[in-house]
This record gives sequence, structure tokens and C-alpha cells, in this order.
Amino acid sequence: MPTWQQLRDLKITEYEDAADGWNNVSNRSDASRVRVDQEMSIPVRSTQKGETPDAAVGRLNRLRDNYQYLHSECGLIRTTLNALATELAAPQRKLKQALEDAESLGFTVNSDGSVTYPNPVPLAPGNSTATPGSQLPFLPGKGEAQGMENKGKAEDIAERISTAVNDATEIDNRYAGTLRKLKAPAGLEVTPEMLADSGKDMQAVQKTAGRVVDKGEIPHGKSPAENKGWWDHLTQEQRDEYMTLYPAQIGALDGIPSIARDTSNRMVLAQTMGQTQVALVDLPSNPPQYIQVGEPPSSVVNPAWQKWQPLHDRMTGMQAIQARLDASGLSEKDKQGNTHTGLPQAYLLGFSTEGDGRAIVATGNPDTADNTAVYVPGTGAGLANAHGDIGRMSALWRSANQQSPSQSTSTITWIGYDAPDEIPNATVKHYAEDAAGPLNQFMDGVQTAQGGPDTSHTTLIGHSYGSTTVGAAAKADGHIAADDILVAGSPGMLVGGADKLDVGSDHVWAEGARDDPVPALGKRFLAGSEMGVSTWHHIPYNAGYIQNIPTDEAFGAHRMAVDTSGHSGYWDEGSTSLQNQANVVVGRYNRVKED
Repeated sequence: MPTWQQLRDLKITEYEDAADGWNNVSNRSDASRVRVDQEMSIPVRSTQKGETPDAAVGRLNRLRDNYQYLHSECGLIRTTLNALATELAAPQRKLKQALEDAESLGFTVNSDGSVTYPNPVPLAPGNSTATPGSQLPFLPGKGEAQGMENKGKAEDIAERISTAVNDATEIDNRYAGTLRKLKAPAGLEVTPEMLADSGKDMQAVQKTAGRVVDKGEIPHGKSPAENKGWWDHLTQEQRDEYMTLYPAQIGALDGIPSIARDTSNRMVLAQTMGQTQVALVDLPSNPPQYIQVGEPPSSVVNPAWQKWQPLHDRMTGMQAIQARLDASGLSEKDKQGNTHTGLPQAYLLGFSTEGDGRAIVATGNPDTADNTAVYVPGTGAGLANAHGDIGRMSALWRSANQQSPSQSTSTITWIGYDAPDEIPNATVKHYAEDAAGPLNQFMDGVQTAQGGPDTSHTTLIGHSYGSTTVGAAAKADGHIAADDILVAGSPGMLVGGADKLDVGSDHVWAEGARDDPVPALGKRFLAGSEMGVSTWHHIPYNAGYIQNIPTDEAFGAHRMAVDTSGHSGYWDEGSTSLQNQANVVVGRYNRVKED
């Protein structure tokens, strides 16, 4: 327990200086992480092939992981020290004010915190002073009232000194325990156990320092513009502390810079991967889904499989995200043997294990992109199946870059909602309607971070049930933050015509393979209805109250030529289907081949 003298003499600036030192290490570690990725790993991946460069990239990835771990842990120490300094300042101020009051009254503060005061009342011989709580042999006279007043003041000062010391003791004990936990084992390898432990460290610091770096200050349910306003008014040190202490909340904040969201979400991804790996170690690997029990034996779901399956699916999705983060700069050959330019830096704009899981991955920085495409996948979309949806936007980026190499493009996979898990559920509208708000919020956030509606040409893409979600978000109310809407394999958009979407009919584009069964199957449930005439090659065949999906002539969208087959071929490398999408994304409408 500190003494009042120690609290008085405490140099709080020394804690702040120490925090600044840890802050420098944290920031330099994050800068080094980025530099390793962008200036070392990407050049190696984009120019060299073979076992030696692959081994070099593996070591660079380990170095990157080390820097990311340092960034997180050193940031937690910085935040803890800053919060400790802030909290200790309050009892120190309280103590110093009490000492100043004692001095101004001519009282004496003793080493044990008691206060001695002069007594103007004539006392018995030998009594010239007294301490609070002592029994004074007051004699009648005019000084009696003043003596009682001094006694009360002395007791108040002593109580304030005691309270200040007790408050400082509580703060010191609370922070000391947390700081002792912020340590790592020796070695160069950042293990899953260390990553899992870093999540526990973060929770401990949240509990300890949450009074200073208040989670409640982070905007919740606000517009992207309001989020940006809050972020812009923070100092850089405050931003660093919020990203370190509440990375999940900052990473989900639409409207703030993509770099801040990416840094925050990478921390959450690393911690979650570590926690999941640790949990999987304690379970059998790939246990059978069903086991036989009883006599006679009957088949039941294996409890071990029930524990293993969701963790395995989660890990599969996280590995797909990490694979894309690691693939920046990696050149690839297509089916024809042609080498494609390496992918640009990836940005993790959203990640969580909520519901079916969330993964929002950008190829290229959308904040500075000339062209932006946001892709909404359909039935079955979720963290477990993120690999294919991320891969489609990598393919679209390559094609867009080929069509317009002088412009920068960002393609974003938006797994930001709980899509239908299977075909029977894909006949209902509520998944799309529930996702419309979050999708609009995200699109507004992209536009806000870019600096306004005229800074980037934006295309919103929906595949399968994802097009239904796009339709729910883009019903004509003048709100959707996009210039073009493009759908592929759409079962319906909940509106009867392209003119009912925010962007106007001339900026709605549709692809539908002739052997894709989804548009016909979904039309009954998800198409919009309106009075009109159905046509086939401009020949009318039905009139009245008709149902339309985007590939129907009567819908009024640009029907693009498709040379791929099935429901999932629209992003095949080198296909006309993919090139048409790319030309819409880069705004070269005259190159789009229509059906």
C-alpha cells in the first residue's frame, strides 16, 4: 500500500513516457508488418517460383506474424500504462488539494496521515495541540466554537488523504495484476496458444482500463458519416488504443479508413484462429458424423462430431481468409497457361464468427480505388465457404485490371449476412430483407471512406440469392451507394423491373446461363410482379400481371452475353461472362457484349 508521501511525489509523466515508448514499438511493429508484406513478400511471390522462394515467403510470413503479435501485445501495454497514469492522476489531485488546504489552515499532516491542528481554546497545562479524534479538555470561552471548527476541518482533511491513498492502492493493485499477465515466452514462433492467450490479455486490459478507454464511446447504430466524424476527432494515440483494446468493434465500423479496419480485424482473426486451433487439439480429428449405440444398435449423431464440425468449418473459413491475405502479389497461371499479374494488397474489412460467420475481404484498397465492386454471394454463403467467394473477386479483379490497367480497382467479397443454408430456405424473402440494412450501411461506409459519391465508380454485384439481397437493398428510394447493379443467376430481385431499382434501368445488368436452373426455380417465390407484357426475342406471349426476373426481357435490364454453363461458372477465367462483368466494373459499357 503506497503512503501519502509516495502518492504526492509520484511522477505520473514517467508512466506516460513509458507508454509512449511501448506505443512506438507497437506502431513500428505494425509498420514493419505492412512493410514485410508489401515490400518483401509481394515482390518474392510475384517474381519467383520454386522451393527456395516458397521457403523464404514462409519465413517472411512468420516474421509478419511476429510483428503483428508485437503490435497487439505492446499496444496493450501502452494502453494499460496510459490508463494507469490517467486513473492515478485523480487520487493524486485529491491528495494535493487536501495538503494545500492543510497548509493554508496551518495544520500539520503527520507521516501516518493524521492531521494536527492548533486549538485556540485555553487548555490544561501541557496541551497546546490535538489530533482528530482526540478528546479535548475544552474550557468555557469564546474560542470553543473555533476549536470545534478546526477539529472538523482536520478530520475532513485526514479523511480525504485516507480516501486518496486507498483509491491509489486499489488502482495500483488492479493494474499491477494486469501488467504481470502481459508477457510472452521466449522464442521466434508465435504459437496458437500465444494467440489465444493474447485474446485473454485483451479481455484483462478491457476489464482493467475500460474506465479510461471506454467501449461505450464507440459509435453504435450510427451512420457511417457519424462514425467517421467520431474517428476524425480522435487523436492518433486514442485511435491506436481503441484499435488495440476493441479491435472487433473498430473493425466493424463502417465509414472509417480501410487501413484501420484491416489492422483491427487482422488482430481478431489471429486471436480467433489461435483459440480455435487450441480447441481443436482437444478433439479427435475428423470424427464420424454418426455412431452406433444401443442393442440392437441404432445410428445417432456423434457428440464428438457435433463439437468438432463447427470448429472445423470456422477454421476452414479463417484459413481461406488468411490464404488471400498471404496471396498478395502472387501471380498465377490460368487454364490456358497465361500468367496473370499478382493480386494487390488485401484488406480485411469485416470478420466475426456471429451466425454463419462474417468475412468482408477487399482485393485492393477501396478508399483510393478508381473503381469499386462489392459482391454479395447467395445460398450457402458463410465463413465456412468463404474460399470460393473470395476467389471470384480475385478473378474479377484480374479481369478488370486487364480491361483497364491504368485505373485502380478494388473488388470486395461481402459475406455480411446470414444467407439461406440450403435451397428450400432460399425461397423465402426474409434473409434478403434482414440483410438490406447492413448492406446499405456497408455501401454507405465505403462511399464515406472514399470521400463521397463521385470519387469511385461503384458496382454492386449479386449472385443467386445474393441478387435478391441486392434487390431488397436497392429498391427505388434513392439510397443505394452504387452506380451500377449487376446480377448473375438471379432467382428474382423482389421488384418487377429495372426501373424500380435506385440506379435506374440503364445501369442494371444481368447474366443468366441457359442451363442455370436457379432463375426458373426461384422465379415463383422471389420475382417482382407488375402489369406488363412478357416477350421472348421481342415477341409478346403473355400480358397482364406478370412476374419478372432480371434475365427476362420485360424486366428491362441489360442482358449480357454468357458463354459459361451452370450456376457457378460466371467467374471462369478468360470467359466472356467474366469480361462483361469487368467492363461494367471499370465503366466501359461500350465493350459489354449483350445477348
